[in-house]
Amino acid sequence: MPVFVFLACTPIFLWTYPIDFIVYSMPLVLKLFIVLIAVSVSVLGMAIRAYTIGTTPHGTSGRNTDKQLAKQLNTKGIYSIVRHPLYVGNYLMWLGLLIFIMDFPFLLATSLMFWLYYERIMYAEERYLEGEFGQQYIDWSMRVPAFIPKFRQFQKGDVPFHFRSVLRREYPGLMAITLCFTVVDYLRTALFYGLHSFVDWIRPSGIICLHVAVLVIVLRYLKHHSQLLASEPNRD
Repeated sequence: MPVFVFLACTPIFLWTYPIDFIVYSMPLVLKLFIVLIAVSVSVLGMAIRAYTIGTTPHGTSGRNTDKQLAKQLNTKGIYSIVRHPLYVGNYLMWLGLLIFIMDFPFLLATSLMFWLYYERIMYAEERYLEGEFGQQYIDWSMRVPAFIPKFRQFQKGDVPFHFRSVLRREYPGLMAITLCFTVVDYLRTALFYGLHSFVDWIRPSGIICLHVAVLVIVLRYLKHHSQLLASEPNRD
């Protein structure tokens, strides 16, 4: 989710700021439950992205980052249940963070901005695919929903899951979402409880973020300075 989507909704967060004091006065068990839900939603989003990237071959619809390009239309695997799985994964990743912030009006406003932003992108992509594949695309789009998966019509894909592709491409997103959770956790702690001693700064989110940062550095090094994460034929 682009940073400007969050920035555009910041006035909502500031306006509802007094409500946050009521939210953070909830029982600890309830707050921990909300945190568990938030992390689970984000992990689900990352899992959807990982499965999509790990099972989609090079040069097909839905895997382009620079410009519209599609040599064939993806209709199997995760693309048999939803037309835009990467955007579904993106939304769930950041929805988890929004839940973690515990500001419901801010969550609604940001979700609306997300839809307004990505709806135009999805529209442009679909018009391109319709022009490229014609009736094949129309038939597929008529039976597969754009954003809410229809699980009962899943068809196993022809490409096996490739974990190396996921490691090569997804570590920036992992670092970004982990860092965002950590920043929110430290800001909230400093605001409502204070960070008065060295011990206060040692938080689970900070420890997790540090471990993820080390993992990301290793993966980045392997990607650019070794063949362990080198791309393979017919893979991104």
